[in-house]
Amino acid sequence: MHTSSRGTGARPTGTPDFDAAVDPAAVVAFTRDLVRLRTVNAAGATEVERPAAELVARLFTEFGWPFEVTEVAPGRPNTVAVVEGGGGDGPTLMFEGHIDVVTEGDPADWSVDPYGAEIRDGRLWGRGSADMKSGVAAMIHAVRALQLTGPFPGRVVLGVLCDEEGLMLGAKAFAATPLAREVDGVIVCEPEGYEVCTSARGGIRLRLDLDGVMAHGAMPQEAKSPVVAGARVVEALARVQDWAQERYGTHPHAGSVTVTPTVLLGGDPDQLNVIPAHGFVGIDLRTIPGTDHAELIERVRRCAAEAAGTVGVGVGLTVVDDRPSVEIPEDHPVVTALVEGHRHVHGTAPPFGAVPGTTDGTILTRDAGLPTVVYGPGGKWIAHQKDEFVEVHEIVEYTRVYAAAAHAFLTGATGGAR
Repeated sequence: MHTSSRGTGARPTGTPDFDAAVDPAAVVAFTRDLVRLRTVNAAGATEVERPAAELVARLFTEFGWPFEVTEVAPGRPNTVAVVEGGGGDGPTLMFEGHIDVVTEGDPADWSVDPYGAEIRDGRLWGRGSADMKSGVAAMIHAVRALQLTGPFPGRVVLGVLCDEEGLMLGAKAFAATPLAREVDGVIVCEPEGYEVCTSARGGIRLRLDLDGVMAHGAMPQEAKSPVVAGARVVEALARVQDWAQERYGTHPHAGSVTVTPTVLLGGDPDQLNVIPAHGFVGIDLRTIPGTDHAELIERVRRCAAEAAGTVGVGVGLTVVDDRPSVEIPEDHPVVTALVEGHRHVHGTAPPFGAVPGTTDGTILTRDAGLPTVVYGPGGKWIAHQKDEFVEVHEIVEYTRVYAAAAHAFLTGATGGAR
């Protein structure tokens, strides 16, 4: 051990030398191996995470860590390891990440092979490089570095969960396990551009089914058009957003509530002379801490019904998914430990922020009451875009931050012990 400094901050007394314990080449290579696997969370897919989960399981085996693989759905495994510190009683810290990715879209739109894991200009390119296979690699190698520096109190849970890009089935399944009830704090390793995200916006997905009356395009007086109704509903949703932003205000990190129509369907492109009987509006609502979801949904229901009713069209509202906004105090031990880890590596305290969407942490907090904070390699806004990348140096830096944060939390250096 030593007490040399990096940047402008000195290593706290007793903090191990994680710079030496982290293997930069290994963590970058493991990230590349994960990115090369096309684990796209596509509708109807029966095999998504399995190849990457097998790669993770082989590394857990190599490190001598006990782990369990649980099929949450066919071809959709959770892979969870528990690493005992060997240093006596202490808290349980969890690192969490997912290995499914969204589609790459048309590969021709990319300037690199989406699954080539090419390193160029100091960046590792490919689908999932930021969201979030680099985070998964970093958290695993961080725990390995923590272990190599000697015994530590408590234990670490490594949760590599499935279906984050879908209905978060993996997080829901883990939250229902006995192990989840033993976790004292969770670091979710999603890409957030060096921000420690103590809040995450909630997400509500709604569908509005529009029921009208079919007629000939030349006889609109005989119709009750869901197409016209849909246009009026979309206009009404803008007013709902204005109301919600006035009602719930602006959060210092998470911003304001947004009400975004994402789908508007009605009619048949091959039947331009037919007014259809049915239509559909899809809505993505994003909420902030303090938002009353039931009140907001009811407001959408009422305003949509009024707008569609002006042309005699009925509206049926279905809640497809409802994920709350979540928040953790900045002085919670898992947050202060993460801040300490960042300061250890970078010499300064990190900024606080909010996750613009939802993460598995949202479900872990909602379903299991776990305190979660989000912080990981990659740009905050790069997820799901073409030419996705992560800076190679960030992968190594975050690995070191995670190791130092885990040490701080487990040893109670910042109040992490129970």
